[in-house]
Amino acid sequence: MTEHTVAAAVVYAKDVTRLSTFYTRVAGLSLAHAEGGFHTLESPALQLFVVAMHGDIAARVHVSQPPARRENTALKFVFPVESLGDARRAAAEHGGALKPAEAEWAFGGHRYCDGHDTEGNVFQLRERAVAAGDEAND
Repeated sequence: MTEHTVAAAVVYAKDVTRLSTFYTRVAGLSLAHAEGGFHTLESPALQLFVVAMHGDIAARVHVSQPPARRENTALKFVFPVESLGDARRAAAEHGGALKPAEAEWAFGGHRYCDGHDTEGNVFQLRERAVAAGDEAND
């Protein structure tokens, strides 16, 4: 993958390793590079840089357990997944959460659901919706 052909985003973390592990397990990203307080996660369409917060900032950020959702932000990552159900289980196993199945909604050929990661950052997952008549092909 070349850096110039994919979208990229940065998320700052108190615990780079834990947050990186969460996104590899839940969103299917691969760990491409890790050094110190910097990890590069990748998919064919995205690079996600997980960067350690500066010490002064990290000292002022409290991450509760379970993490409180930080919804007052202007951005929300959206990741494609094969299965919202599988992702929901993985999120719970790795310190985050996805809203219950009853909170999912359909739009434009996909099913969507919001969740939060190990540090309370809100994200969204989407799976391709199965069209009527396609169930027999699964």
